[in-house]
Amino acid sequence: MPFLGRTNRAMQHGGMTVAKLLVVDDDEAVRMMLKLMLEKDSHDVATAENGIQALNCLRRQLPDVVILDIIMPEKEGFETIVELRRDYPSLKIIAISGGGSIGATDYLKLAKTLGAHLTIEKPIRKEELKAAVRRLIPTEAH
Repeated sequence: MPFLGRTNRAMQHGGMTVAKLLVVDDDEAVRMMLKLMLEKDSHDVATAENGIQALNCLRRQLPDVVILDIIMPEKEGFETIVELRRDYPSLKIIAISGGGSIGATDYLKLAKTLGAHLTIEKPIRKEELKAAVRRLIPTEAH
């Protein structure tokens, strides 16, 4: 799903910085929950269900922050982080994971080592997600 077509990156809205975000998760319920949480803060949110879709979306328009699940089919989060760091070195990444068979902590440590700026363990709390996005978006409009 594309962004709403704004040409600027992060912008000021009512005293707070509003960002373009890309949420990548294979679980549609999680994707939609995160999208709704972030849109309530007036962020412009696009979604993708795997790393392949995410990279295609990024080729069309670069967001301020990518929120990326680790365990996904087709192109999982680790591989996607490596490609994002290589192709878009200034792009901010928040890695998310519920852990699967080895536990979220190990997955998220590896994601941080590969280049994620911040990590959040599922289930994601709204305030934790909002705080993570605020830490990574520019404080002034471009």
